[in-house]
Amino acid sequence: MIEANRRADAYLRSGNLESAARYYREAIRLAQSVEDAEGIAANAINLSIVYQRLGKLDDARASLAPLFEQSRLSFSADRLAQAALRRSILDLEERHLASSSEWADRAASHCGQRGCAVAAAIHNVKGQLALEAGRLDSAAASAKAALEASRTSGDRAEAANALRLLGVTAIRAGDAGGATGYLGEALAIDRELAAPRKIYLDLIGLGRASALRGDRGAARSFYERARVVSEADRDAKGAAEARALSEALGDKLQAGQPARALP
Repeated sequence: MIEANRRADAYLRSGNLESAARYYREAIRLAQSVEDAEGIAANAINLSIVYQRLGKLDDARASLAPLFEQSRLSFSADRLAQAALRRSILDLEERHLASSSEWADRAASHCGQRGCAVAAAIHNVKGQLALEAGRLDSAAASAKAALEASRTSGDRAEAANALRLLGVTAIRAGDAGGATGYLGEALAIDRELAAPRKIYLDLIGLGRASALRGDRGAARSFYERARVVSEADRDAKGAAEARALSEALGDKLQAGQPARALP
């Protein structure tokens, strides 16, 4: 199981998602054969992430089923919170907002008052849901709670997510200067963490902020950088979006279009 997991992690790092999925499935099978609850949970969550990146959202949901259906095994509250959060993120991606909110609440319930490893991430998802609903004050409050929790736990990836969410919320509120500051901080962290998809989101956000303040040259530069990052990361959809934004710079509605803060 350890060897299968090692291979899956290596394939994931190299961008070979199909092979990563194959070895995560094998690691889950081996963990199930010895009723290793932690091994099942960890690999099921990783498999869900890989399937999401492959665009196989139904498979991503199905991979989490062992955590919710195998009552004979005892999974930790942290793993159940992670799994529920993954379901919330998957539903959010498909804009099933009511279901996403229910799963986020379930994740928070597993997390408890004392907090857990994904406390900051839960705040970020709730903030994104508030943003989708147009509740900008609630979105900013959740992002700030996520930022505080992430700094307390030392989770720099979630700190960057919170900063990005604050930046996107500022864009929706018409505050280009505030957005640029938050998104610049997020970009600095994401570059240090070598997270291409998040770097792409930061650059798109900075482009939108530049467009909002009327600086087309800066906006075009950020969108071009986002396109190059996406192409290098083999993300054709992201590259196409960046190219379309660059070409549509004459559209005054561009900066106000819905934006995502979470990958």
